[in-house]
Parts: sequence; C-alpha cells; structure tokens
Amino acid sequence: MVFLSTDLVFDGQRGGYGEDCAVAPLSIYAETKVEAEQWVLRDPRHLVVRTSLNHGRSTTADRGFNEEMVRAWRAGRTLQLFRDEYRSPIPAEHTARALWELLGKECGGILHLAGAQRLSRWEIGCALAAILEGEGLSCPIEPGTLRDYNGAPRPPDTSLDSSRAQALLGFRIPGYAEWLAAGSPPAFPESGSRCGGQR
Repeated sequence: MVFLSTDLVFDGQRGGYGEDCAVAPLSIYAETKVEAEQWVLRDPRHLVVRTSLNHGRSTTADRGFNEEMVRAWRAGRTLQLFRDEYRSPIPAEHTARALWELLGKECGGILHLAGAQRLSRWEIGCALAAILEGEGLSCPIEPGTLRDYNGAPRPPDTSLDSSRAQALLGFRIPGYAEWLAAGSPPAFPESGSRCGGQR
C-alpha cells in the first residue's frame, strides 16, 4: 500500500525536512495525515510518500494549485503571494512516474517526494506568470508576508529533502521553475481549451 501524505506534517520552522525529522502539524488537515501515517506504517511493507504542491491538470480544472491561480487570474483578480512561505512544488506527472517506480521496488517506510527547488509562494507565482503572460494571460501578483496574515497558523518553510527517493528513481526530479522554463508549461483546461502550452 502507498499512502500519500503532505509536507504540512511539519511546522515549517527549519525547512529541508528529511524523513527522520519529527512531525509537528499545525492544522487539522495535517494532524489527520500524521494519524493516518501512523496507522499505515503499522505494516512495514506499506509506504508513506510525503509530497508538496503538485502542479497538475484535473478534470474539473480547480484541484491543482496552478489551476486555482489561473482561475483567479482569469477572473481578473490580483494574487497576493507570500515571499516568506516556502514549499517544494513538483509536476504531478513526475509524482505519478515516481510512484509507479517505487511500487515496482516494493519500498516500505517513509519517503519524501517533492521538487528539487525550494521556492516561496511569490517565486512560484512569478515563474507561472512568466509562462502564462507569454501566452497573453494577464497575471497580476503582489508580494505579501506571513507577518500580516491573520488566518489559521501556516508553516513558513515545509520544503522537503527528497534525496532518498531520488536515489531510488531512474529519472531526475526537476525543480519547478526549471521545469516550467524548460518548455513544460501547464495546461489549464477551460471547456477543453489550453492556455500556456502542454502538460
């Protein structure tokens, strides 16, 4: 069995988290993931894969973080993105390929599977906007900071160290901005149409 968990099991006080780092969830969502991990790992043959933001294309065009951003831009909104909140985004196609390989190796325990770049929300938005604006979509963004955020607690840096998983895989996990710049931009379906190239 493979269980997909999240980088949000960490409190974000250090970043670069490895599999052996202690979890410290800040949200109910993260707490349920931690509890589920513990149940899954009762069988040593089972694998927990912690991942980060997955850039992908869903049938409803509203599940991936990239799709949410594009929907906002298409609605004429300006996104405020934190300069001081860090993640390790990864293309969903690479997540799927890696999971397939790991299943074949019958791995057990915990592995981190995320992009090779630690990026702030602001950097993620800038990288995505650069691609889409080249295709004619207006993508206004402005910088924000967690210091001004009044909502539920957010971990500032849940970037993951995926070196253990990388050593088991037959391909290199790219960095997100690198992947976009290399000509693998996302598809954002709207009634079957495409914007920004392929994915």
